[in-house]
Amino acid sequence: MKLFQASLYLKVLTRYHDLFPTDPLNVLISLAYNEGEREGFLFTYRDMLGELISDSGAWSVAQGTSNFTLTQVITFLQRYGGRCNYYFSFDNDFTDRGFANNIANQVKIDELNARFSKALNESNLAELKQIIIDNEIVCPISGTRNWTDVRQFNLMFSTEIGSTLEGANKIYLRPETAQGIFVNFLNVQKTGRMKLPFGIAQIGKAFRNEIVARQFIFRMREFEQMEMQFFVQPGSELDWFRKWKEIRMKWHQALGFGSENYRFHDHVKLAHYANAATDIEYKFPFGFKEVEGIHSRTDYDLKQHQEYSGKKMQYFDPEKGESYVPFVIETSIGVDRMFLQVISAAYSEEELKKEDGTTDMRVVLRLPSFLAPVKLAVMPLVKKDGLPEIAEKIVHDLKFDFNCQYDDKDSIGRRYRRQDAIGTPYCITIDHQTLEDQSVTIRYRDSMEQERVQIKQLTDIIKEKVSIQSLLKKL
Repeated sequence: MKLFQASLYLKVLTRYHDLFPTDPLNVLISLAYNEGEREGFLFTYRDMLGELISDSGAWSVAQGTSNFTLTQVITFLQRYGGRCNYYFSFDNDFTDRGFANNIANQVKIDELNARFSKALNESNLAELKQIIIDNEIVCPISGTRNWTDVRQFNLMFSTEIGSTLEGANKIYLRPETAQGIFVNFLNVQKTGRMKLPFGIAQIGKAFRNEIVARQFIFRMREFEQMEMQFFVQPGSELDWFRKWKEIRMKWHQALGFGSENYRFHDHVKLAHYANAATDIEYKFPFGFKEVEGIHSRTDYDLKQHQEYSGKKMQYFDPEKGESYVPFVIETSIGVDRMFLQVISAAYSEEELKKEDGTTDMRVVLRLPSFLAPVKLAVMPLVKKDGLPEIAEKIVHDLKFDFNCQYDDKDSIGRRYRRQDAIGTPYCITIDHQTLEDQSVTIRYRDSMEQERVQIKQLTDIIKEKVSIQSLLKKL
């Protein structure tokens, strides 16, 4: 099931001055990544189910409104009396920007990290402010030390539901999609006749009241989230946590954007439900940032739903002959963030030297072939001599298996450049030799090399190269 497929064709985030319309090619990349993740989960572990449409209100029982907050301070410019646009987030910036590493002595670094972690976990806002003062942390934008008091900001959107204003109830848009899985845990387990360990994966919309939505689509208030909850026996969760760290890192590295550009970042402050947590970070043009979170959520969520609903959320283990509430390992990905990662990694500008000695600039989007919105372009060399008719027949035969484009405008070189810019991995050229032996030229985007193949071979050749199976075999 593809959720929100139609609405993605014009995706507008209501953020006053930050509007992000998504064109059809971007949508196709996102949908291809969604499908790749779904296939990847099902391929990686046999006992994996998906997908559920989750109840947007179900999360509130397990999470509560007070647990979705962000601890931040703001710099004020003393000289001008105005506010700097920089928000220092203790939850992210303290470790991400390496403020502690500015201290030369490793012992002092460890002491500072321990002090910071203790204050953050205890929500000791005065101590956090004192850490800033004691270590003379400077705003990287304004260069001042004029920080406001440390405050916690609510990350949830509230609204009201009800037929009349007087009888309306306050509700919240879900800040995560996981709770629908927990609510339906027993239904899925029993109808699917699943035994532990097994997982449930889903995709859906989530909303967070980001104080500063920034870095283009990296941090947004409305986003699409892909999550997997993997249910395990109590006591085995940390082993499975380590295993899923390895599995998910292999998936990201298999995309082909360089293993050196990925790293793990363990959480200093654990969420209220977790006993272990890490992020997989990618080296964006603006630094290492999270692309996926992996958490050991313990049995917190299921026990909360059990307590407030009055319904048991226990799994009966036939091998042990006893019932218990499973522990949960979670992986969570923001689709929009992954889209940004893919685009920033794939975009390239190359300077090419022509035969006459002059240079030319080529813009190329080196997308993994299974993510490319257009799999191949079919081009007649000229618009006469029956070549367009052959090209149109090839498009007609291949369009049932691949998203194809027919292009006969401008020179063949310009057509190649257009396809390079949108990431089309293969171009098929029909020329006069095609009339003689039914062969065509297939041109490869990344190397720009060309080879001659028979028309009847195209389906098998392209299918092998653009299939998600080629990626899954690397896992």
